Amino acid sequence: MADEVELKLALDEAHQARFLRHPLLREASERHVAQLDNIYFDTEKLALRRRGISLRLRRKGDLWLQTVKLAGTASAGLSSRPEWEIPYAGHFDFSAIDEEQVRAWLQRPGLLARILPVCETRFRRITWKIPAAGGAVLLTLDRGWVIADGRREAISEVELELAGASVQSLFGIAGQLAERVALTPAVLSKAERGYRLHSGVAPAPVKAETVTLPPSLSPFAAFCRIALSCLEHLQQNHHGALHTGDVEYIHQMRVATRRLRAALRLFAPVLPAGMRDALRRPMATLTRQLGRARDLDVLLGDIVDPVLAALPEEPRLSSLAGDITNLRYGVRAEVIAALAAPAYGRMLLTALETLHPAAAPVLDVGSLKEFAAARLHHLCRRLRRLAAAADTENPATLHALRIGVKRLRYGLEFFATLDTEAPLRRLHRRLAEAQDVLGRLNDLANAGLSLSECAGDDAELREAVALIGGWHVTRYRRLLSDIAADLPKLSRLRLPALASRDSRPDAAVPEH
Repeated sequence: MADEVELKLALDEAHQARFLRHPLLREASERHVAQLDNIYFDTEKLALRRRGISLRLRRKGDLWLQTVKLAGTASAGLSSRPEWEIPYAGHFDFSAIDEEQVRAWLQRPGLLARILPVCETRFRRITWKIPAAGGAVLLTLDRGWVIADGRREAISEVELELAGASVQSLFGIAGQLAERVALTPAVLSKAERGYRLHSGVAPAPVKAETVTLPPSLSPFAAFCRIALSCLEHLQQNHHGALHTGDVEYIHQMRVATRRLRAALRLFAPVLPAGMRDALRRPMATLTRQLGRARDLDVLLGDIVDPVLAALPEEPRLSSLAGDITNLRYGVRAEVIAALAAPAYGRMLLTALETLHPAAAPVLDVGSLKEFAAARLHHLCRRLRRLAAAADTENPATLHALRIGVKRLRYGLEFFATLDTEAPLRRLHRRLAEAQDVLGRLNDLANAGLSLSECAGDDAELREAVALIGGWHVTRYRRLLSDIAADLPKLSRLRLPALASRDSRPDAAVPEH
């Protein structure tokens, strides 16, 4: 068995020629070109995929090779997974697999009889061997097609695989390439793309997934796992944001950046000096752009459109909606340009490298469960103070409360797998409901200023703003009433126990 450590990057097809002219390629000690044809196998009900097993036949010249890979670990394009490769002699042979359970499962006669081709990949691969400290990095460019059931998608990928060098060398080479061409972490392998084509699954915006945190992890390792999941969430929605008009892709990318910021704040006591800024600052501009685009989506879709639908013959509303639509298109174009630029890929590669340090910090902050309890209690105390100070006549205090609710909610989500007791799940639902009400209030409170900016000095457009405000006033008052009733409960909120009763969560780590 060999562990394959590789970084897969999507290469903008328009940048392929520029990639091939990169000066780094002239430093290669070896260069090889091959045509690779691959066939992936599974059962009709995809039993191998459900167990995290990939079975592939690859033709290289006149030779066929059989490869079995396990899921291993993968995050935002960087993967490490066990694999077994042997010559194919006309039938599948799993005897070389040294993980007994995997070998026994694959060798079941009933399974072998049900294995059939699922998808194919056909591509031309150019491989360069780039010398690096301790060995080399194998750099490949793949161009071709993923094919399944008569459908196909283009392949344009760069892959970097360790050949004795360190992970830092891998990132160093990737960073040099990304200075000139648009490279972004590829979160879907060729096989996964083939499976999607085979299944006929239409692309859709991807929401954040729950991150599994074994209690044995250190708090720092837990942060890295959460942060990598945020980057993967961001990148899973990147292609859809670039190539479709579905506003939910940009919304999910915004959620990913906000979750990362929340994680940076939550884990601040265990982060090495400079790490927080190294991850937060490069994303600051993108976060603002995504937020501006999302705000305009909400302004048009949730604030203006319902009034326009109720009063379709009102020309002042139509004129204001048209101006907002034009502004929205302009802001969206800026976001798309930023997402397509090489700087976006460089930012993600830098973040990935930061989250794979050569040596993890050693800090005495107790177990992960103790750390989680301390940080959640801190957030809960802060929320109680904000709820006690909240005033329904003062939107700024409700905005502060919304942020406090959101941070505690994110904290509960991050640490969800450490404790599956019902009280924590109920608390999370309560916070989600409160955040929804506070979020709608915040949207309505900000809408007046945004609409006034769009209207400018135009008297008719200002009349349209007044119409919109009057139409929403009943909804705003109802939401205020809902949150006013909830404020006393939030000011008395208590966090159910997460760590053992003997632990002292308030003293485990400092508050930041």
